[in-house]
Amino acid sequence: MKNNELFRASGVMALGTIFSRITGFFRAVLGVAVLGTALLADTYNVANTMPNILYNLLVGGALTAIFVPQLVRSFSDADGGEGFASRLVTTISGILLLLVLVGVIFAPALVRLYAPEFSEVGFERELEIAIAFTRYCLPQIFFLGLFTMLGQVANSRGSFAPLMWAPIANNLIVIAVFGGFLALQDELAVGTISSFQVQLLGWGTTAGVVIQALILIPIVKRSGIKLRLTFGVKGLGKSFGLAGWTLIYVLISQLGYLVTVNVATAAAVRNAQAGIEAGVGFTPYTSAYYVMLLPYSIVTISIITALLPHLSRLAIEKKSVEVREQLIRAIKMVGVITVPSAIALILFGPLITEVLYMGIPIEDSRYIGYVLAAMGFGLIPFSINLILIRGFNAFEDTKTQVISIFIINVISVVLSYLFLAQLDSGIVTIGLGFAFSLSYIVGLFVTLYLIRRHVGSLRIRDFGKQHTLLIVASLAAMLPIYFLVRYLQWDSDSAQLSIRALRLLLILSISGVGYFLASHLLKIGEIAGLREFATRTLRRRGK
Repeated sequence: MKNNELFRASGVMALGTIFSRITGFFRAVLGVAVLGTALLADTYNVANTMPNILYNLLVGGALTAIFVPQLVRSFSDADGGEGFASRLVTTISGILLLLVLVGVIFAPALVRLYAPEFSEVGFERELEIAIAFTRYCLPQIFFLGLFTMLGQVANSRGSFAPLMWAPIANNLIVIAVFGGFLALQDELAVGTISSFQVQLLGWGTTAGVVIQALILIPIVKRSGIKLRLTFGVKGLGKSFGLAGWTLIYVLISQLGYLVTVNVATAAAVRNAQAGIEAGVGFTPYTSAYYVMLLPYSIVTISIITALLPHLSRLAIEKKSVEVREQLIRAIKMVGVITVPSAIALILFGPLITEVLYMGIPIEDSRYIGYVLAAMGFGLIPFSINLILIRGFNAFEDTKTQVISIFIINVISVVLSYLFLAQLDSGIVTIGLGFAFSLSYIVGLFVTLYLIRRHVGSLRIRDFGKQHTLLIVASLAAMLPIYFLVRYLQWDSDSAQLSIRALRLLLILSISGVGYFLASHLLKIGEIAGLREFATRTLRRRGK
C-alpha cells in the first residue's frame, strides 16, 4: 500500500473524523457549560466513562485487536466468513448483556472503586448522583460492543467510512440534550440538580450510543455479510485464545486509568474541602484529553484503520519486511500532523482551551489548557505506539505487547501517586498530564524493541530524522509567535470571547502557513505528498 493509496483509503475517514471531532468538541463544550468543571461534572464524567472502561476491560480491546485479522482469515471459509462473524457477534452480545446486568446491580461498588473520595463524610449527595448516572449509562456497554463488531465487519470488507461517521449522530443527540438544559434550565449544581434531571442527562447520553450502533446495521447488510443469530463457539477457539492476552493488556491499561480517576477525583475533593470552588479534578483531565485526541484521531486512527487489513494480509503471507516498511511509512505520514499539533498544544494550550471551553470562568478554561500543554509532550509517542501495536495485531501477537503497556502504566501510576503526595491539590491534574506524557515517551522505546521479533530492526532513526525536521519546522513557525503573544500579553487578559477567538484563529493560521513553508524549505517528502494528493483530489471534484 503506497502513500497515495493510504491517503485515498483514509481521506473519507479523516473527513468523517473531523466532523465527528467537531461535534464532539461542541458536545464537550456544552457539557462543561451545563455541568461546569467541579464535582457535579466529575460525577457525570466518572459515570459516563464507566461503560467504556468496563467494555474495553472485558471485551472491547479483544475485539479491536483480533477481529479484523480473524475475519480476513475467515473469508477463505466456504461461507465467506458469515458463520464465523455470526457466531462471534452472537457470543459477544450475550456476554455484554450479562455485563450490563451485573454492572447495574453493583453500580455503588463501581463508583466507590473509581471515585472512593466520594464516600467521604459530607459528599453523600455526590455519591448518590454518581451512582444514578452510572446506572443510566451502563447499558451503553452493549451498544458499544454492537457498534464495534458491526464496524469491524464493515472494515474487513473494505468499508471504513461508516465507523467514522456514525459517532456524529451520537454527538448530535447529546448536543440536543445539553442544549435543552442550557435553554430551559437554571444553572445546575450538586445541591440543586433533581432526580429527573439526572435521569434525563443519563438516558440522553445513552440514547446517543444506541443510535450510533443501530446506524451500522444496514451498512453491514450492504457489505455482503448476512449476520444471523448463531449460538455456539465452533471456530472461535483461536479468537478467544488470542483474546486472553489482549484482556491482560486492557486490564493493565484500565488499572492505570483507574489510578488516574482516583487521583484526579481525590484532588478535586481535597480542593472542595479547602473551600476552593475551582474545577481541578477528573473533568479538566478528560476535557484536555479530548482536545489532545483531535489530531491523533483525525490522522492516526484514519490511517491505521485503513492500514490494518493490509498489514494482516502481509503478515499472513509472511512478508515481514513489507510490514516494517508500511509501519515506518504510516509513522512518517502521521507525524506530519501530530508533530506540529504537539508543539502547538505545548505552546498555546491555555489560549486554545479558553476559546473552546466557553461558558465557564476563564481561570477554569485556562487550567484545562495547562493540563493540555502537559499532555502535548506525549502526543507524538502516543500516536507512534498505537501504530506499532497494530503491527503486533497484524501478526496476531497479543502477548508481547503486554510488556509495553505494563511498563507504560507502571510509570504513569508511580508518577500519579507521587504528584498526589507532593503537589498542591490545585496542580495535581497538571501533573497527571505530565505522567501521561512521560509514560508514553519511555514506552515508545520499549515497544520499538519488542516489535523486532516480527519485523526485524525498527529504530528511532528510521523515522527520527524526518520527525526532527518536522519539530524544527514547527518551532521555527511557532516560537516567534509564542514570544510575541507573551510580549503582547494576550495570554493574561480577559478580553471578550470573540476577540480571543479571532486571536487564536490568527495564531493558528500563521503558525500553519509558517509550518508548511518551513517544511517545504526543509524538503520533507511527506509534506509534498500530502499537498499533491490534496491538489489532485480538489481537481477531480472540480471536474
